[in-house]
Amino acid sequence: MFIKKIGIDLGTANTLVFIPGKGVVINEPSVVAVSTDDNKVLAVGNQARDMIGKTPETIVAYRPLKDGVIADYRVTEAMLRYFIDSAAGRFRLFKPEVMVSVPAGVTSTERRAVIEATMNAGAKAAYVVKEPVLAAIGAGIPINEPAGHMVVDIGGGTTDVAVISLGGIVASTSVKVAGNKFDQAIAEYIKKNYNLAIGDRTAEDIKIKIGSAVPIQDELSIQIKGRDLMTGLPRNIEIFTQEVTEAISYELDEVIRAIKKVLQDTPPELAADIMERGIVMTGGSSLLRNIGELVFQETGVEAHIAEDALLCVAKGTGIALEHLDVYKKSIKSKR
Repeated sequence: MFIKKIGIDLGTANTLVFIPGKGVVINEPSVVAVSTDDNKVLAVGNQARDMIGKTPETIVAYRPLKDGVIADYRVTEAMLRYFIDSAAGRFRLFKPEVMVSVPAGVTSTERRAVIEATMNAGAKAAYVVKEPVLAAIGAGIPINEPAGHMVVDIGGGTTDVAVISLGGIVASTSVKVAGNKFDQAIAEYIKKNYNLAIGDRTAEDIKIKIGSAVPIQDELSIQIKGRDLMTGLPRNIEIFTQEVTEAISYELDEVIRAIKKVLQDTPPELAADIMERGIVMTGGSSLLRNIGELVFQETGVEAHIAEDALLCVAKGTGIALEHLDVYKKSIKSKR
């Protein structure tokens, strides 16, 4: 197995591993289970996610990335090693070159931490590229042209908004509001209005199955189970789309504010290009029903959801790895 290049979309919620020529080979949650007794990593990815909320006191299952950046260095390194080993094989002759995505608002210290963790996890060379640039490449946008392209990447931990021209970011912002905050807002709403406690996975289910960014005519509904906060006993309730829209309205406002801020910071010539071409939306949370409609209502600019929105950043890592010379302006590396 001679795998020389690996692209990793290191997300707060999920990590995707892309191998040029093969596509996305791994798509697992960014979760690690650690034993508190001897500080050993027990499980990573799907196995660890299944343990969340179900572990004894001696095992902790958690996400080592917070808002898209490394919160726990050692555990992130173990997670990266697991993903690199799974993709390239544990017994390999050559160390692969690895490209990792980071949020647009990442600091130089955080960027260095990602490069160090990747090198220590077994990479021959580590490259770090900002997520909006990779999302644009993965969505098929010709970023090296002298024209303005706006990308909004809504992931699990962060929303990255950027205007890209000539291979670089002209204006950008990154807010720590995305899919996970939507889920928390839904759980909070149900707790407040129904006295019912639900878990993160139930909240995410509600968002995916019946959530919408704007009110819709034909309402959807879903039956959910949770624990009654008054009696402590399990209880069933029915939730409607309108309630979900209301629950996440504040978080969606934050995302819209970020988009408006970047539009205000964009030079007039590039703003004209964006009006003409529209905004490209990528990332798992951009799949929320009618989010493009909300962006259009608030900004007056058409918004299109990219094809394979969830995989854009991972695809971008693969394309950028294959054409390092073309995208060298956008890449920060360490050999």
